[in-house]
Amino acid sequence: MTRSIVVGLDGTDQAKAAAEWAAEEALLRGTGVHLVYAKEPVSEAVLSLVAHESEDTWAEELLTRTAGELHEHHPGLSVTTRVLPMGPVPGLVGAAEDAELLVLGSRALGAVAGYLVGSVGLTVAGAAERPVVLVRVGAEATAPRGPVVVGTDLRQPVETVLGFAFEEAARRRSPIHVVYAQQLPLFAGLGPAMVPDVRLAVAPEIERSLDDLLEPWRAKYPEVGTEARVVLGSAGLALVGAAAGASLVVVGRRTRHSTLGAHIGSVAHAVVHHSPVPVALVPHD
Repeated sequence: MTRSIVVGLDGTDQAKAAAEWAAEEALLRGTGVHLVYAKEPVSEAVLSLVAHESEDTWAEELLTRTAGELHEHHPGLSVTTRVLPMGPVPGLVGAAEDAELLVLGSRALGAVAGYLVGSVGLTVAGAAERPVVLVRVGAEATAPRGPVVVGTDLRQPVETVLGFAFEEAARRRSPIHVVYAQQLPLFAGLGPAMVPDVRLAVAPEIERSLDDLLEPWRAKYPEVGTEARVVLGSAGLALVGAAAGASLVVVGRRTRHSTLGAHIGSVAHAVVHHSPVPVALVPHD
């Protein structure tokens, strides 16, 4: 059975952009889109005061309207819908289990909306065992264009993350930019007035190591133009800078089995909050 791309809807423009991006991605992958709305749990006391059927009606209308828009924009695309009764975090994490991707909307420059209010969306992104893609308004149009940017660590390279990025680049027929950020000790940047600047000495060796790491990937994906980039400094800032003009930024995050708090790591956190293009968080052990 072919897995669908799951999209969490909440009525915001960000979620609508996520649905459009997911539709483009589904066409690239030859799969369908599964639109879901996860209801907030309501206590019995509240249920006695309000008509809870109104949320169900609104959710169904939202799902139907969004599915219709996707069908209009992408004839032939398979779109299914479902209201999830168990709350946003467990609902979205559970829906992602049988998905190729979970796609959510986000707002730029640190503010977040809808499912990403507070720590909900970040908790989902940190707990889901499938890749999670966060999409901004306007970013859905960039899906097939621009290079794929991926961050890697020469000390602990993760094949899952690199594999995801190379596959995405191959689907888009776009190049891939692999970024490694080397954080040097503070004294290394003081320059010749204080101590010898070691940055010029270490950069070529790091570049050779990065090329060695990418050699088998270049052989496996010969059609993907690969650029290796070594940046001295913050990995988060380097990836955000490289995101300009990209179609997707791919970042790894360690798999955690607790849904308490946001567990995506400092680099992923910086990229999610400041990247102008969609960000894929790929879990790994």
